[in-house]
Amino acid sequence: MSAPVSTVEDAIQAALATVNDPEIRRPITELGMVRSATIGADGVVRVELLLTVAGCPLKDKLRTDITAAVGAVPGVAGVEIDFGVMSPEQRQSLQAQLRGGGASEEPVIPFAQPGSRTRVYAVASGKGGVGKSSVTVNLAAALAARGLSVGVVDADIYGHSVPRMLGADGRPTRVEDMIMPPQSHGVKVISIGMFTAGNAAVVWRGPMLHRALQQFLADVYWGDLDVLLLDLPPGTGDVAISLAQLLPNSEILVVTTPQAAAAEVAERAGAIALQTHQRVVGVIENMSWLELPDGSRMEIFGAGGGAAVAESLSRTIGAQVPLLGQIPLDTRVREAGDAGNPIVLAEPESPAAQALGGVADRLALRRESLLGKPLGLKPAGR
Repeated sequence: MSAPVSTVEDAIQAALATVNDPEIRRPITELGMVRSATIGADGVVRVELLLTVAGCPLKDKLRTDITAAVGAVPGVAGVEIDFGVMSPEQRQSLQAQLRGGGASEEPVIPFAQPGSRTRVYAVASGKGGVGKSSVTVNLAAALAARGLSVGVVDADIYGHSVPRMLGADGRPTRVEDMIMPPQSHGVKVISIGMFTAGNAAVVWRGPMLHRALQQFLADVYWGDLDVLLLDLPPGTGDVAISLAQLLPNSEILVVTTPQAAAAEVAERAGAIALQTHQRVVGVIENMSWLELPDGSRMEIFGAGGGAAVAESLSRTIGAQVPLLGQIPLDTRVREAGDAGNPIVLAEPESPAAQALGGVADRLALRRESLLGKPLGLKPAGR
């Protein structure tokens, strides 16, 4: 017996199921956003759509995507969309659905759970001014361009700069107690700068920093990430300690410049792993040299700092810490960051972008450890 021919109504529902919410990145039908979808005798489809919050910043994107998807169904002459807003009860139900539990449950940090497959990299430096944030955003953009699902936490509360460098100028959207992070270049990002007025300074003590980091990790809806990068403040202070407590499985990426003074300080940032029992995944040397028009290199900040840090940490920790890459000094890195378009996307063939891409490749291809993870094996019966 042949399968029954689907109706126009079935085709419309199938088309709506292909439309994802721009923030949550899941089908609007699955999220309970489609209240109704009917087709009239005139062939016009009328869709009632429930937004998570009034004044949704991506309302126009939803209108465009729904119109394109439903309008392509044979027999549809037009699409009209009536926007409404979810009730508190509906938002609570959505929140429970996204968290995978009851709406009243205390938020948990998904990346700290035993079954999490997200690789968490904390980008650290001993001192400021070594280009740690620039390295973070370029690695994030490069990993996302390679097809990975990537998130960035701007954990440098006092010196937040990630939103500008990633071009993430949107504001987070709240769904009950959950925060939907803005996205830019395929990267989800959250920063305290998205919650402050203008360029206001953040004047907080340690406990406030810990709570902010905890909220960024637990209250933000990240979805299924392959990689989470955290841009840490310089040094080994409150945030670095809080990170080790909240995400003990996180791994440290140390950024330094070639000069000896910076390298010595960077060693301290990496050596914190001995006390926090974290793994140092590698060292990145930034501003390694300036390529001159004649093809020669000028080592403005000296040479060998990255290799020295890697060797020193290998001895201190008792495990191999590789030098993952050397990033040449290039004014285009700064220009791209100021424009919110990371150099790995803006100038992918430039030497700096190539070097950053090489580090991203090494991080993307790292094999996940099976230590402590259930393999799902069962003994064979006799």
